[in-house]
Amino acid sequence: MTSTLKLEEFLPYRLARAAEIVSRDFAALYRERHRLTRPEWRVFATIGQFGTITATAIGAHSSMHKTKVSRAVFSLEKRRWISRTTDDADRRVERLQLTREGGLRFQELSSMARTYESRLLSAIGPEATNHLVGAMAALERYAGDGSPSER
Repeated sequence: MTSTLKLEEFLPYRLARAAEIVSRDFAALYRERHRLTRPEWRVFATIGQFGTITATAIGAHSSMHKTKVSRAVFSLEKRRWISRTTDDADRRVERLQLTREGGLRFQELSSMARTYESRLLSAIGPEATNHLVGAMAALERYAGDGSPSER
């Protein structure tokens, strides 16, 4: 006889739920202060991290569908937080980067993100933080690139 699966105890569900709760909590901050959506935040943070990047690379890095990336890029460009330039080697490719205003906003948002992360880690303590970081690394190694495979 098999035991009943309890969704609230199933690790993949718990990980997804915890990620959603934390993501939603942090999203409330940047939405309130800067009126950003989650896709806009992820695109903006990725451009800020890499300096210059293509929309395709943003999608791969942030695990976002190209439509969401495109809409976020359009919105951030409208705010004049990012700009695009055509690649000299391949005119079909556009490189995205922060504008001067975008750079200032990125510094402010980065500081807010680091403060949020510090509070989150303080809430769980240093020992649990070390365990969590190690467990996350192990799960990422196990999952590989995120595509289903036989294990």
